[in-house]
Amino acid sequence: MGKQTPPKPIALFDMDGTGANFNGAMERDLRKMMGPGEPELLAHEDEEKYPHIKFRRTLIKSQPEWWFNLEPIPRGFRVLEMLRELGFRITVLTRGPKLTPNAWTEKMRWCQKYINDAKVTVTTDEKARVYGRVLVDDWVPYIEPWLKRRPRGLVVLPDQPWNQGFSHPQVVRHTENDEEVRKLLIEQRDRPLLPRDDDDEG
Repeated sequence: MGKQTPPKPIALFDMDGTGANFNGAMERDLRKMMGPGEPELLAHEDEEKYPHIKFRRTLIKSQPEWWFNLEPIPRGFRVLEMLRELGFRITVLTRGPKLTPNAWTEKMRWCQKYINDAKVTVTTDEKARVYGRVLVDDWVPYIEPWLKRRPRGLVVLPDQPWNQGFSHPQVVRHTENDEEVRKLLIEQRDRPLLPRDDDDEG
């Protein structure tokens, strides 16, 4: 038998806030629901302080086709194109909201429309359980447990208002620094797989 070609390394690509403009659409629709003189409460943290904002956000996310109609984020797709060019296997890794089951189907359809060469994992479980050499994600509470489990992995962090101040040796913040990100992706792609790595890349 001939020598087998080693499998391509895996890159995990987040959807909301990374590839799809969740926050832009949410802020737009929250503004539509504001009463005269009502203060703007648009941040994710606001729903924990104000039950009516949490209700509005759930109502917005439950609208048919809301998730499917999210606009792509060009900067996120620049990273996606780098991953393709460098030979990574791409898996879209996104959380499925428990209170809005329509999101699961619409997220899958969104990926089929915009990233149809990728595998898709929609989960309510921890992202840290999913293997990859690279994680592209904007949400720090998902990044930290993934890095704890994957200390040799690389995170590409899309620069967003809600992740300011976060840094880590294995994280590169993505702004307009495409060449820096590309260099680190190449290093991650080419690093040898150690025997202690217990995740199957096949």
